Amino acid sequence: MKISIIVEGRTEKAFLPHLRQFLKTRLTGDMPKLDVFPYDGRIPKEQKLRRVVENLMQGRNPADHVIALTDVYTGTNPPDFIDAHDAKNKMIQWVGTDSRFHPHAAQYDFEAWLLPYWPTIQRLAKHNRAAPGGNPETVNHHNPPAYRIKEIFESGKCRDSYVKPRDAGRILRENDLSTAINECSELKAFINTILSICGGDVIP
Repeated sequence: MKISIIVEGRTEKAFLPHLRQFLKTRLTGDMPKLDVFPYDGRIPKEQKLRRVVENLMQGRNPADHVIALTDVYTGTNPPDFIDAHDAKNKMIQWVGTDSRFHPHAAQYDFEAWLLPYWPTIQRLAKHNRAAPGGNPETVNHHNPPAYRIKEIFESGKCRDSYVKPRDAGRILRENDLSTAINECSELKAFINTILSICGGDVIP
């Protein structure tokens, strides 16, 4: 089984080893081959996304399934998407209905899935700033999760800013991915798509 995953950038690529490790605990058969295709800042949209997906499905070594993972917060004005539901619907409109294409979205950005590990973030940043309240996936457009993590790093005594691919990996390396899955419904949906494709039991 080959699954191609279109992602926004290097931060999501840093997530891949931890995703693979988690999938090993849930899949008893052969592990899928996960190929990640990072873009600089945001994945393509409209006809360009359709062409990318078609090329991945029809190339020399075609994918059995393609997953597109976008942030809801893309930095555009006006925003491309209202919320994760809107982002997924638009990607289906752009690509067309195909049972092998699976759109997913991080609400508001990938770093929402790191917020459940705030004690680790505090320790790495060397700062005791309180965690954002509420569901990690409801942290808003005006101060999205990546900005929150950047702020605590720059306020802390670590003398460094948040470097997405480096620090996302450090945060995930020290924690159980199940913690974020249980708190973040969009992350759970993304994981469950892979489990379902591979014949595994989905997470309730």
